[in-house]
Amino acid sequence: MSKENPQWGAARIHGELLMLGFEVAQSTVSKYMVRGGPLLSQSWKTFLHNHAEAIAAIDMCVVPTLTFDRLFAFLVLGHGRRQLLWLEVTRHPTAERLARQITEAFPWELALAYLIRDNDGVYGHVFTSRLRVMGIRDRPISPRSPWQNGYKERLIGTVRRECLDRMLIFGEPHLRRVLASYAAYYNRARTHLALQKDAPLHRAVQQSGAIVAVLILAGLHHQYVRI
Repeated sequence: MSKENPQWGAARIHGELLMLGFEVAQSTVSKYMVRGGPLLSQSWKTFLHNHAEAIAAIDMCVVPTLTFDRLFAFLVLGHGRRQLLWLEVTRHPTAERLARQITEAFPWELALAYLIRDNDGVYGHVFTSRLRVMGIRDRPISPRSPWQNGYKERLIGTVRRECLDRMLIFGEPHLRRVLASYAAYYNRARTHLALQKDAPLHRAVQQSGAIVAVLILAGLHHQYVRI
């Protein structure tokens, strides 16, 4: 206990031991506590874990169509459960349009505390003003530092590898349908290593019944369930 909780004193550790059924004097606890060495703080991993539920990240990816047009997919990711919170498709991203998407993604009473984004010029004054009004703290990453928005970069890479790189997109409505279908699969069925092999929206374990495969995106992926 002394090693794992360097800020605890003898009285605190003594109280914990009493709750665990160890009848020991506080002076004995003090005698055997770890002494010396630097006062260790929480790890960076612990810090991120404790704040993940209050952090979201946004980014856009360019999607070419069959007719060589360019569409922009706007994605919002929640850090807490790696959930894809919102997506929208547009031909012409503007600060006004993205500000409206933030309002739709986060109801005013449920807005997160921090929003991580890159330094794209499309996030203009209208966009940043909307964040301030909603009480969201804007946190742009450093220039040429995509690793600072690593969760979102990983999401975009996953969407490309598992979906967009394997399909021909005919237009804006088609891309919106494809991404909506993949987002449902991503949130409800796809397991994540960071979530102890669970899905972002918590996939219940099924232990009885016949196993059947549910086709996702016409068989591009499969979800296995028991019926």
